[in-house]
Amino acid sequence: MLVNSFVSTPDLIRFLPEIILTIMGTFLMVMDPILQRRSSYAFGHLSLLALVGALGGSVYAYTEGGCSVPQSCPAFGGMLMVDGFATFFRVLVIVVGILTVLSSYRFLQREDAETSEYHALLLFSIAGQCLMAASNDLIMVFIGIEISSIASYVMAGYLRDDKRANEAALKYFLLGSFATAFFLYGVALIYGATGSINLSTVRGILMGPDVPSSVFIGLAAALMFVGLAFKVSASPFQIWAPDVYQGAPTPVAAFLSAGPKAAAFAVFLRIFMTAFEPMSASWQPWLFGISALLSMVIGNFAALLQSNVKRMLAYSSIAHAGYVMVALTARSEIGTSAAMFYLAAYAFMNVGAFAVVSHLSGKGERYQTVDDFAGLAQKQPLTAALLTIFMLSLIGVPLTGGFFGKFYIFKAALESHLVWLTVLGLLTSAVAAYYYLRILVMMYMHEPSKASSEVEPLSLGLGTALMIPAIGTLFLGIFPNWVLDFAVKSATLVK
Repeated sequence: MLVNSFVSTPDLIRFLPEIILTIMGTFLMVMDPILQRRSSYAFGHLSLLALVGALGGSVYAYTEGGCSVPQSCPAFGGMLMVDGFATFFRVLVIVVGILTVLSSYRFLQREDAETSEYHALLLFSIAGQCLMAASNDLIMVFIGIEISSIASYVMAGYLRDDKRANEAALKYFLLGSFATAFFLYGVALIYGATGSINLSTVRGILMGPDVPSSVFIGLAAALMFVGLAFKVSASPFQIWAPDVYQGAPTPVAAFLSAGPKAAAFAVFLRIFMTAFEPMSASWQPWLFGISALLSMVIGNFAALLQSNVKRMLAYSSIAHAGYVMVALTARSEIGTSAAMFYLAAYAFMNVGAFAVVSHLSGKGERYQTVDDFAGLAQKQPLTAALLTIFMLSLIGVPLTGGFFGKFYIFKAALESHLVWLTVLGLLTSAVAAYYYLRILVMMYMHEPSKASSEVEPLSLGLGTALMIPAIGTLFLGIFPNWVLDFAVKSATLVK
């Protein structure tokens, strides 16, 4: 029975996105010595084909596999759970991957970097993130984290002759390994206390009459919190993010800021809204609330001092992780749906912003300071206009996805009586407006810099990588209910 359950057709259908991404990633590595073309666009085209196939596979597994809202479908003996929640995050990380590929065409050609390995690593990392989103078993979560993380470590140092990239990869690897070890210790403790690593089973045990020692459960939760807080760059485990984002290739930094973070938050929600929900009422609001507050304060105030735009966006990502943590602190279905919506909006606006930085930075990524954006509106009005949309959304200006994302998050916090966290979160959001608007002032109110004067015209791939996030940002700001309604229905399945 166990063997049959692992090879059944429904299970394979529900695992279809990961299968497509893994097969194509392996195929790209095999084709590398055959094609013998260092900067061939063919690998990027194949990567896009695989991602589009995985996107279709995610939707097919959800709609045709009988997993549509309000149902959920277990796979492989309950280790995976394909439902609206998993499908939402699968689609999100795959879309981030598509945008990363589109923004990487010119970058890889400009830096004369190998393309096959880059795209293979990207596909493997996304496969791990899809697995994380659908996991209902802590060992499967761990496997997904490792698949995603190992590929991400290599991608951070992909430009092997760049000392900044080497430093970024080393820091990311060492600190990430420690964080994963914390998470695994937490898994071991929860297994020792409950005898299970299945999230639904653990929840049932914690709700039953024979509840294990709260000390072991609390320690397990704390250890897993450390591991996952690192992955989402939430305080006080955020120190790696600025150095890694600044040193990594810009398209990779864009990917790391959105894809792995969204997948890690999916795991956060699965674990703490499913397994630990029966026992978390007394400690989760304070643990998550303090982390959220520190993330917002440290991220926004540190970003004020940055002149390097990539480093500024890195600190900004810490602050935005804090906003999502506010939604988790609310411990409600509304908070879960608000976090899902915000992560979608954040992915669009942040990947778009990094794509503009990649476009402007030039060979060797020389131009990355705020001053380098001076006069960009005179030289490339469309690029400046698109970056303006992303910056305004990051601030939270109405008619953008960022506005409604923050609105729903703070609404969920207020409904959970977290007035103190809401007020402080709004105040730190006001601080963030300064460093985002500073870029707009440089683009529209200063004479063109050397970087702006030398910037090349937008390529088809990069232009598409900018237009899609801009349209997505405005769509989420004008028609938020389309995504929010699905998130609300999916959030009911997390428990």
